[in-house]
Amino acid sequence: MTDTVITVQGTASDWFDAERATLTVQVNHDGPKREPVFAATTTVAAQVTEALKALERTAVTRWSSDRIRVWSNRPWNNEGKQLAPVYYAALTATARFQDFDALADFVERFATTTGVTIASIDWHLTEERRLAVTSDIQARAVHDATVKATTYARAAGLTSVTALAIADPGMLGDGGSTPDYGSPRGRGAASPMMMKAMDAGAPELEFTPDRIEVSASVDARFRAS
Repeated sequence: MTDTVITVQGTASDWFDAERATLTVQVNHDGPKREPVFAATTTVAAQVTEALKALERTAVTRWSSDRIRVWSNRPWNNEGKQLAPVYYAALTATARFQDFDALADFVERFATTTGVTIASIDWHLTEERRLAVTSDIQARAVHDATVKATTYARAAGLTSVTALAIADPGMLGDGGSTPDYGSPRGRGAASPMMMKAMDAGAPELEFTPDRIEVSASVDARFRAS
């Protein structure tokens, strides 16, 4: 009797609590004169970077900032007339937080500072944790593929399956899907952040960190008999 070849894709995923948060904060000012714009940006940027330095190796595992950029342009009004130059100055800093309470305090401090924009907060697992859970998810994806192949074999009246090939998606030469190497995904595109009323009436930032989805897919080929 000729063996039957069964090709399937196995998948697995799970959700994990975020362990790190990468904050991107921007400092920028604009105005009709270069010197006041540059001075204002320099002053606020120094406050941001000094605050990050104070949190280094406790709440912040690493941080960086670029140099202050200054440029200008001459806008046009709706009548087609070119106006006087407008000067801009900007700096971007990023910081990876391991203490989410400290992150909330930092954002609460600077969110209302003139010239500061909290650009984004991205949630992550630590690299060690991501590698550990990825190995488990990949093993579960292989198990899922084996279960699928066994189900198909039994439905066809066959009793046993033997793995012939297991590969990342698309690598069996069948024109399959794009490889998925245990990719982590956050649950939402935006970082959840809401205002909570304090007893004194002042707003307080309350963070709900994203959970991180780690998923994996494998293509597998089995011989059934």
